[in-house]
Amino acid sequence: MPDRTVAAATLLPVNGVLAAVLVVLLLLAASVAAVFRLAPDASWRRARNITVAGLRATVQLGAVSLVIGWVIHHGAALLAFVLLMFCVAARTAGRRITPDGSWVWAALPIAAPVAPIVGLLVASGLLPPRGIALIPVTGILIGGALTATVLAGRRALDELTARHGEVEACLALGLLPHDARLEIARPAASDALLPGLDQTRTVGLVTLPGAFVGMLLGGASPVAAGAVQLFVLVALMAVQAIAVAATVELVARGRLHRSDA
Repeated sequence: MPDRTVAAATLLPVNGVLAAVLVVLLLLAASVAAVFRLAPDASWRRARNITVAGLRATVQLGAVSLVIGWVIHHGAALLAFVLLMFCVAARTAGRRITPDGSWVWAALPIAAPVAPIVGLLVASGLLPPRGIALIPVTGILIGGALTATVLAGRRALDELTARHGEVEACLALGLLPHDARLEIARPAASDALLPGLDQTRTVGLVTLPGAFVGMLLGGASPVAAGAVQLFVLVALMAVQAIAVAATVELVARGRLHRSDA
């Protein structure tokens, strides 16, 4: 137990060396993106995005670190913080998928799986309704739904644009608009499940995810850490499957769309 506590305290000491390394890594990421023009239009846009994302993460994590200790002890503040996470995720996902007003529908694929699963966990007693447990678990699930929604939405709408002629052919054959769009969008959108599947299939062999390592450093036994990590991975697969299914359905129904498509 003492060894693990010491390891947790010394894994990444917060000092000038850490700050310097972070700056170097951020500049490296931005430089590679700029030199190799890693953007859809072969511009330097991704380099700027990486830099801004790094700076935003610094500010946001700094702010969260200051307020999280207070939030977890106040019920109303806790619920407000969870709602804020959801709103930010919904807007981020929606804006990644489409620039028009239909982006608001991206909130549904995130809320649809996360809300009932978190509610079930709390009701069953597996997840204590306290901030120290509720915030990280809910954040992980919202983050998983966010990623799946973005990937599914972008792939589905890109495919509908690229294969517009096939959609028209399906309509000519008598398919309803919903079914025609679904026939084209669903196979492409299903690729959004691959990152979660790969992470689950290779856990322990390729990577040791954050929940597992964090619990070990916090003093938990390897068995307990493995059980929590397994729960996180399986819950993420459930959340992402529902998010992808809901996103595809919204695209097929024309709720989530692009004005220029």
